[in-house]
Amino acid sequence: MVAVTSTAAPADLLEVAVRHAQRAAASLVEGLSRQRSMVGHKSSPTDMVTEMDREVERQIVEGILRERPGDAVLGEEGARRDGNSGVRWIIDPLDGTTNYLYGHPGFAVSIATEVGGAVVAGVVVDPLHGDVFTAVRGGGAHRNGEEIRVSEETDLSRALLATGFGYDRDRRVRQARVLVDVLGQVRDIRRMGAASVDLCSVACGRVDGYWEAGLQPWDFAAGALIASEAGAVVGDLAGGPPSTTFTLAAPPALFDSLRAVLAGAAADQV
Repeated sequence: MVAVTSTAAPADLLEVAVRHAQRAAASLVEGLSRQRSMVGHKSSPTDMVTEMDREVERQIVEGILRERPGDAVLGEEGARRDGNSGVRWIIDPLDGTTNYLYGHPGFAVSIATEVGGAVVAGVVVDPLHGDVFTAVRGGGAHRNGEEIRVSEETDLSRALLATGFGYDRDRRVRQARVLVDVLGQVRDIRRMGAASVDLCSVACGRVDGYWEAGLQPWDFAAGALIASEAGAVVGDLAGGPPSTTFTLAAPPALFDSLRAVLAGAAADQV
């Protein structure tokens, strides 16, 4: 199949993403009242998946492809599709599954759109907080239509940081050791349970920075763009972009000092 360059504007792609993310979020909220008919495990006993993860991913993918049948798809719950338009949708239908299972705030729907391998639009819908975070590359970041910016904090010792832990037991123990090294050098740490929400929290200044090792593209694609468009520096510990090895987001005034602390703690070696 011959690839065709997409003619879709990023703003138009964002509109599609927002519409389907909001519909998916409404389904998730409705699903909170259901008795769970299926709860399984993916990579470990703590890496859970519900019937809602799969149902909502199916809804999103089918809806997008009805509008844009030539596009590619990468979804957390197994949706894989090659396309010929140059556009790929990166979908996490339920980021924060454990929070969702417990009815705990801090889960979201995340949809990012790539064109030519670069993320150009993203949305994260956090339904229990009533937040719709959006960004188009070069167009800034917004929450519920209002422009957002990262924290103005400049002193790492006063920084409130967020992080997350992996699902493998041994990795979680190693990550806890990193946490001990970092905790004495910052104001405090928060662990909310959804990478996309954490990155959006950086974007709107709810936390001053965030790091995590071992994420997948659907975890950070939309949130990383939103944080970046809100003024954050987003990357890894080696000077590269955010990746499945490591993701770090912080305002420019904090990024280098936080990266140094995390590098000293070997946070990317967990």
